[in-house]
Amino acid sequence: MAVVLDVFSRRIVGWAMSNHLYTELMLRALDMALQQRHHEGVILHSDQGCQYTSIAFGRRCREAGVQPSMGTAGDAYDNAMCESFFGTLEAELLSREHLATHEQARQRVFSFLEGWYNVRRLHSSIGYCSPLEFENLHAPHQPSSQRGLPTAGQRHGREKATRRPAVDNPRINP
Repeated sequence: MAVVLDVFSRRIVGWAMSNHLYTELMLRALDMALQQRHHEGVILHSDQGCQYTSIAFGRRCREAGVQPSMGTAGDAYDNAMCESFFGTLEAELLSREHLATHEQARQRVFSFLEGWYNVRRLHSSIGYCSPLEFENLHAPHQPSSQRGLPTAGQRHGREKATRRPAVDNPRINP
């Protein structure tokens, strides 16, 4: 699995899954992120894996106006934010469910990301808001995608002041 995480809001804006870690996987996650976000002048930080140092990845970043950034080799803190996300994914989804097929795993990860992590899961680093709520609080206006759809979305039927503990996830806790 490859993810693109927005450092400001902790939102996963791009992700892709496969049974390999080739550059193509990272490009799919990057392309998803580029479709969701204004990307001119954005810095994309990664570790020094061969997928991120590849010619194809560098070319795609240049074409999109994204500045690649890499830390030093062997730096344990270099990718800490993404490692923290993967720890959360493991603790809150993968270790709690048996996923028999790749397709089942992809569907559950999609539900976890788009129905829980980005929308409802509270993060202490952003004031106990969900990534979506944090973005909405800090957006001067609602940006639109190329198709004219709101990119930040809205949570209908739930008051902003309502807070649920991170462990209260009906999709994970039967």
